[in-house]
Amino acid sequence: MVFSRLTEQQLDALREISNVGMGHAATALSQLTGKTIHLEVPRVMLTDTLRIPEELGEAEQTVVGINLRMLGNAQGHILIVFPWDNAVRILERLLSQKVPGANPLSEMELSALNELGNILASAYLNALGEMLHMTLIPSVPHLCVNDASTVIANTLAEFGEFGGMALMLDTEFFSKDERVSGQFCLLPTPSSLEVILTALGISTH
Repeated sequence: MVFSRLTEQQLDALREISNVGMGHAATALSQLTGKTIHLEVPRVMLTDTLRIPEELGEAEQTVVGINLRMLGNAQGHILIVFPWDNAVRILERLLSQKVPGANPLSEMELSALNELGNILASAYLNALGEMLHMTLIPSVPHLCVNDASTVIANTLAEFGEFGGMALMLDTEFFSKDERVSGQFCLLPTPSSLEVILTALGISTH
């Protein structure tokens, strides 16, 4: 089964689900902050998990990684990655105050980023679950600040699926005067990926 060779139409189906999920997340974040926040998914791609560091760019850059398990009718992991500077800018939006941008983060800053990860993961899995008529829920988020290669390696080690496939979403947050980006990675187990693609009408053969 070759999942990486999806047609543009099949990627459009996955992109549509992603945009619906992120639209729900944007509504939740807007209510949380009292400010209008939009979320867009300009690119969706399916890639080998071993290529995630390459797709994210510089392996040595400091990033904030938020890791959650996907539970329910399909299993796997979700990894949300923000370059450090972008995470600080998002925190300033969430907390409505200047953030020093120092590592380690304060308890309040960690809590805000974990809540962001929970909102993004919940909204995405709700949209995917509704489309597939499945129950999909996220676990409690776990946050890690380190270089990109370490954050990804830790997630893959916990995931236990080296050589599996990941659905990667370029995710852009923007408000009236600012735009920041991150990566949302869904790493379903091989059997769950097959279930998801089959439910979408995407041939797995």
